Amino acid sequence: MDVMDLSGIRALVTGASSGLGLAMAEALLKAGASVAMASRPGSKLDEQVARLADSGYDAHRLELDVRSEASVEKAVRWVRESWGRLDVLVNNAGIGMRTVNPRFMVEPKPFYEVSPAGFRDLVETNLTGYFLVSRGFAPMMVEQKRGKIVNISMNHETMKRKGFVPYGPSRAGAESLSYIMAEDLIPYGVTVNMLLPGGATETGMIPEELKGQLNLPLLSPSVMAEPIVFLASSRSDGMTGQRLIATEFSEWVASRFA
Repeated sequence: MDVMDLSGIRALVTGASSGLGLAMAEALLKAGASVAMASRPGSKLDEQVARLADSGYDAHRLELDVRSEASVEKAVRWVRESWGRLDVLVNNAGIGMRTVNPRFMVEPKPFYEVSPAGFRDLVETNLTGYFLVSRGFAPMMVEQKRGKIVNISMNHETMKRKGFVPYGPSRAGAESLSYIMAEDLIPYGVTVNMLLPGGATETGMIPEELKGQLNLPLLSPSVMAEPIVFLASSRSDGMTGQRLIATEFSEWVASRFA
């Protein structure tokens, strides 16, 4: 597929300080987009924004806690005052199973051993966070009569896997949310699609000490680069309610645009 030019596109990526979020933000920047790299404040965000800005890309640092309505409202104000519009919103910020069971990949625990606090914290980030950020920016896109929302998800197997409460339910809920958002926004020319890697990825969600014990290859976060640029580009105009798998993206594009 030809390299797509995203010049003039203004995008916001949550959880952009590392992992999939960083890979997607960098891909959008390299395609010519202006990108607000949103994350909770910290040195990781500062360093990555500085690295990309110093390389000549239009990267912006944006503090955002997706669990906080006040933080989301502040981010919306920044976008309105700095850009006046938002073309693409990528909901990616999330936390993984390691927050409730650090050895989840090799010693899964049943749901009844998960603490209520751990369950609430993960769901509040991975599901409620998608809702709050989308709720914050959707009115801007409705006013514009255009805009694209991309919600990052995971394999359906993860949603059913032994020992994956509450991560599995949080992603299943985010997929249902995505389908309903897509339907709600059709009248306004705003699209909502899902993107997932297609396998376990080399990110901070898997503790370093466990990676060597896993009997499966880990995907590079860069697997998300080509599909996120496609979803941000004019080639995806009008497409909504779709679920794209990054590892199968080339075949999907070939079949759709043959």
